[in-house]
Amino acid sequence: MDIFEIIKTRRSIRRFTEGPVADEVINKIIEAGTWAPSGMNNQPWKFAVIKGKDLKTEISGLTHYSEIVLSANVLIAVFLDNSLSYDRTKDCQAIGACIQNMLLTIHSLGLGAVWLGEILKSKDKILELTGGPQHLELMAVIALGYPAQKGGRGSRKGLEQVVFARK
Repeated sequence: MDIFEIIKTRRSIRRFTEGPVADEVINKIIEAGTWAPSGMNNQPWKFAVIKGKDLKTEISGLTHYSEIVLSANVLIAVFLDNSLSYDRTKDCQAIGACIQNMLLTIHSLGLGAVWLGEILKSKDKILELTGGPQHLELMAVIALGYPAQKGGRGSRKGLEQVVFARK
């Protein structure tokens, strides 16, 4: 698939098979995230890889999406390293680009994933459970694995609806 096809066919996957995801694959996904652009190349991201059943069970109690967390083979918690921050807006944009790189890589490898945001209400507890230092701030958790469902049909507004000026 070319990159445009990967972008257009990626969907949020919320159910996974029990097949394990190899550490080499997880490393490739994280490395793809680290190639996202960041202001002044500060690379403000840090990651926690969560595969242990007990920890996933504990995390599942911190979100309305507990079934997704428990079904996922792997959780990757994505943190903003505030000690590296120089401009919060730019750093948050970099984290978003990092997550998108990861999601597209996951899809290109035949895996499925969903970007969990509601879990941010428990960001302090997630930080504590992962053992991260206080200068890290949870930005998202990516739940991933081999898909047990097909992605739905996507739709987007046409360019005529989103482009308001061409001068």
